Amino acid sequence: MVDFIAGTQALFLDPTALMIFVAGVIGGMIFGAIPGVNMLTLGAVLLPFTVSMAPQHAIMLFAVIYCSGVFGGAITAILFNIPGAPENAPTCFDGYPMTVNGHAGKAIGAAVSCSALGGIASAILMMSATPLIASWAVKAFGPQEIFSLIVFGLAVSASVGAKTLWKGWLSIFLGLAIATIGTDPAGGIPRFDKGAILGIEYSSYYLAAGIHFIPMILGFFAVAEVFTQAEKISLGTRTRHKANIEFPSWLEFWAERITVLRSMFIGFFAGILPGIGATLAAFLSYSQAVRWSKKPKEFGKGKLAGVVASETANNSATGAAMIPLLALGLPGGALTAMIMGIFQIHGMEPGPLVFVTSKDLVWITFAAMFYANVAILFLGWVQTKTVVHLLRIPFRWLAPGILMLATVGAFALRNLTVDIWVMFLAGIVGYFLRKTGYSAAGIVLGLILGKLGESTFSKSMQLMDYDYIAFLQRPISALLLTAAVVVVVSNIVREIRHTRTAALAD
Repeated sequence: MVDFIAGTQALFLDPTALMIFVAGVIGGMIFGAIPGVNMLTLGAVLLPFTVSMAPQHAIMLFAVIYCSGVFGGAITAILFNIPGAPENAPTCFDGYPMTVNGHAGKAIGAAVSCSALGGIASAILMMSATPLIASWAVKAFGPQEIFSLIVFGLAVSASVGAKTLWKGWLSIFLGLAIATIGTDPAGGIPRFDKGAILGIEYSSYYLAAGIHFIPMILGFFAVAEVFTQAEKISLGTRTRHKANIEFPSWLEFWAERITVLRSMFIGFFAGILPGIGATLAAFLSYSQAVRWSKKPKEFGKGKLAGVVASETANNSATGAAMIPLLALGLPGGALTAMIMGIFQIHGMEPGPLVFVTSKDLVWITFAAMFYANVAILFLGWVQTKTVVHLLRIPFRWLAPGILMLATVGAFALRNLTVDIWVMFLAGIVGYFLRKTGYSAAGIVLGLILGKLGESTFSKSMQLMDYDYIAFLQRPISALLLTAAVVVVVSNIVREIRHTRTAALAD
């Protein structure tokens, strides 16, 4: 507690630190809300300027951007079905239907409150147990356990967004297949960069870089939504969404208390593990909310619990992701890797000794992350009252802006034209997926986890001398794989029973 007070004083009594803190919070929220151009873009732009900053200010700035940037993407996800970042993609599933149903303010209010709650809880746990938790997580979770966790994540997420379990699994497998495009993580061999489709030969070195998931997300959600709304306008069936500001009541929040607690745990646990982070946390939390709900069929149609689960989990992962970085020098994602780069720029190394040699740096960072999440709670409510009025703009004016933002976001990611083509192709596919009951979310999840899963599987095989049985000889890995099998079998049994019941009813 004394260290936290010292960090608070260092933050608020230093005008430079306070100015950097405010700029980081606002900058993260703004860049987080712009599709494709997210907090990583802001971090990349600011990284060279950290050379002239004090190390505690530079690291604090990036930590604050991390907190507010994860929240920022929820706004456009809810209002326009455009996730500002991959970790906000599950927020679209129920956030946008709530907007369609005239409850945009309520959805954003839930996102603001739960983002702040998840982030604050994560910051408190980060401050109280960083060395202990990081040491346990890294010792207990090797590549084998992370691969098993990914298998479990795919198993529990198979039915998210699909009309039937079978269509959900097909969507997951399609995403896994797309993930194989690019370079083999084990041998560095290019795959699918040349070949023939329907007898027509092609060759593209662009495909050697693989298919990135951000253009896919922009296509499936933003571009497909523009196509869907354009169809409704042409048929005369589109109604303008209500631009109301109706915040959730305390009773509605209290009803979701179990979802909030479960999502906090999932987000914190996923954030600790290097390479997992907020994206998987959000998908896992959403799928578990569906699994444990008494009315799972209501998800995807505008259920508050869907927004609560996603936004609580992805913000809970932010503080947890700092634990392996600061305690052991292991970055868990792209932004924490940038923070590690700042350490190296200033001739420092993150790890256990940083708590002794640079105690002031650690605690001003911890305090800044805590207060950044508190700031989200207040700034988010103010932002809700203004940004929700964007819904008053006629869609025929909004659509070109949405497509322009999505195109810029897709291209800015890697400066590859192929990403723009991928985005529009995904938009066309996503438009038809909505009509046929397949899951765009499943494809995206398969793509994200497929790349990570292949990499960890390759590492696992090398460590285990290519003995598959060794996965079951490690307790945590065996538990996760067993749980995945149980989930798959129970889902199949439930689907068969549902099909039989529907057939008898007819």
